[in-house]
Amino acid sequence: MLLIKNGRLIDPASKLDGYRDILVHNGKIAKIGLCGTLDDMASEAMLMFAEGENAKLDEIDAGGMIVAPGLVDAHVHFRDPGFTDKEDIYTGAEAAKKGGFTSVVMMGNTKPSLDNSETIRYVLKKGAETGIRVFSCANITKGMQGKELTDMEELLNEGVVLFTDDGKPLTDENIMRSACEKSAKLGKVLSLHEEDPSFISENGINAGDIAKELGIQGSPREAEIAMVKRDIDIANKTGAHITIQHISTKEAVDMIREARKGNTNIHAEATPHHFTLTDDAVLKYGTLAKMNPPLRKESDRLAIIEGLSDGTIETIATDHAPHTKEEKAQELTKAPSGIIGLETSLGLGIRELVMKGHMDLMTLLSRMTYQPAEIYELYAFCSTEEKTADGREIVEALPVGRIYEGGPADLVIFAENETYKVEGFASKASNSPFTGEELPGKIHFTICGGNVVYNL
Repeated sequence: MLLIKNGRLIDPASKLDGYRDILVHNGKIAKIGLCGTLDDMASEAMLMFAEGENAKLDEIDAGGMIVAPGLVDAHVHFRDPGFTDKEDIYTGAEAAKKGGFTSVVMMGNTKPSLDNSETIRYVLKKGAETGIRVFSCANITKGMQGKELTDMEELLNEGVVLFTDDGKPLTDENIMRSACEKSAKLGKVLSLHEEDPSFISENGINAGDIAKELGIQGSPREAEIAMVKRDIDIANKTGAHITIQHISTKEAVDMIREARKGNTNIHAEATPHHFTLTDDAVLKYGTLAKMNPPLRKESDRLAIIEGLSDGTIETIATDHAPHTKEEKAQELTKAPSGIIGLETSLGLGIRELVMKGHMDLMTLLSRMTYQPAEIYELYAFCSTEEKTADGREIVEALPVGRIYEGGPADLVIFAENETYKVEGFASKASNSPFTGEELPGKIHFTICGGNVVYNL
């Protein structure tokens, strides 16, 4: 049993912002009360529920800190199976814990890719051993080749929460339409990587003055704009739920804003690096600022921030993309795209969005907790402490990303104004342009299912 005392509880789902104590029992939130009101209840509960002489009541004094729902990231790459020299599910989960995340969704550009039941069972089994809630996507097409749809219904029965070929766009319009029709019937989201390769000479760098200075052509904004326009149209016609991943252009933000006026089944996500950096960063950080889609111009960065502020973009996702030092040490056109992001996401959000006046902390946390959880219907399966007539445990599906009595005790406790230096990553990888920076929002505890999985 755990009693969290004196914290400022912020729960975006209920809009609660106040000082509260939280009593946790059996992995769930047993009671939320005004500060100082749960001590007697905790003592009584210990007498009622505790078993054995070793039972004890643990306490966390969260005075001066924020207590929020455990963060939710619906877009991470844990590289397992197939590329575990970069990351694996265990180390990816450790990075998530250090960053305050209790729920993550793994992408499927693995080897083998997540287009079959056996591999999905493997990643979910391994994810269940990490101490946090590790969900999985399934691929939209077999082998991520964009030619033949996977058996979406079969893979959904394995427990996947969304479908994506992230890392590759669906260039075949007929395949995209078929995928939308099928996913609409199944009621699951297609999460889309929107870069038309026919526009791109060298990926990872925005086509423009910086690319010219480096002697390359790069990736023009039209590569994203064209596909976003096409896929909004197909989604409107098929009734599909879609997410435009890692949005990077002002035009795409504008299209999403207009589309959502008539169709709220169209979603978008933004990464911390896209609302923090522009393509100038490539000159400073080299390959550590190379990603797909690329960092673009200041007007694009500001449009993404505006989209996050007004709700056009509902979720912040890291696109956590680990690579080895050797890979990133190659010349710009040969190095792989992507950076790690789980351990810096909250700090960048506070610094770039809250401290600069673009939104309040409640709004930032909503984009990082219940909103992605709600879009992808993420649930924790918790014991009811009851059994069927034949002795089987009865479990219930409880929404994550929010704080409520009877809900899963998934929490992050952090000091909004306390800074930390970005160093000593829990991830296997260190490919981040933010290494060495001081960020606010120091995380002291990450709690999942009532267990402290990270303690500063």
